[in-house]
Amino acid sequence: MKKLLKTAALAAATLAVAATGSFAGDYPDRPIGVAVSYGAGGATDFQARIVTMVAGNADILGQPIYILNKPGAGGRKGWNWFATEATADGYTMSAYNIPHFIAQSIKGGVKYSADSFEPIANWGSDPAVVVVGKDSKFNSMQELIDYAKANPGKTTTSGAGLFVGHHIAALQIEKACECKLAYVPTKGGGAAAMKAVIGGEVLAGINNLSDAFRAREAGNVKILGVADLERNDFIKDVPTLKEAGLDVDNSSVNFRGLMVPKGTPQAVIDKLAKQVPMMFGHARVAKRMKAGGSPMKIMNREEVQKMWADREVVLKELLKGL
Repeated sequence: MKKLLKTAALAAATLAVAATGSFAGDYPDRPIGVAVSYGAGGATDFQARIVTMVAGNADILGQPIYILNKPGAGGRKGWNWFATEATADGYTMSAYNIPHFIAQSIKGGVKYSADSFEPIANWGSDPAVVVVGKDSKFNSMQELIDYAKANPGKTTTSGAGLFVGHHIAALQIEKACECKLAYVPTKGGGAAAMKAVIGGEVLAGINNLSDAFRAREAGNVKILGVADLERNDFIKDVPTLKEAGLDVDNSSVNFRGLMVPKGTPQAVIDKLAKQVPMMFGHARVAKRMKAGGSPMKIMNREEVQKMWADREVVLKELLKGL
């Protein structure tokens, strides 16, 4: 019996080594899916399709990447699925959004935390901005805040969900102005939140700079302020919220990148960590991202690990008592 058990254990170990070696040498040998926890047409989906467009190049991954949209509950639906059901073999990755999934895990009610995933690389840094419809009576943050103070709880403000970057910015604005917004989380992510502003369903919205840039270029919205530490090159005429007199920092800036489930073979993680930043940095990707008003910030695996840890500390303090 002992001999049989020893033989079985040796066989299992041999298979594991062989599998790891196969991963290291042959991975990937088929297309890779990337789950996006938001709907088609929103900033994360829009950017994920661009930054993965050259994955099939022989000097990148040699296999194409396709997108799997799993929207719902401000990203919770998709990340719950990814943490509990996605196979940890390198053939299903996910886009991450920070502060979104970290803030959600801090508040609870989800099946994931930062420990559920392994970061690969970061492609972008997309600040939250305050937008109003093109025909809105508001032309500055001061006018919007004055209205909010005079009408507590009546300043309807759309966003992509609860405890996403948009919501974090709304909470910071409320604290800074000592006023109350009526934050309205939409079911369809950033795209639906923007449609609510354009369609006049809400008085204002907090959205991604990249979505707002395209909407402004189309003549559909006005951008009143950006929740970052300095003005953004895509909208140099728009003041930061600090410039507008509000003590709001960059805690709501939306970092986006790719991750894999915990338990993915290290050989796969290492290969992705080497190749994916090259994919993000490709000239065709940079050109398309710039045309779409999508700020890039490429970070490698080690830099992302530090960013995740730093953001978790900031968010725990920010969300304390909420």
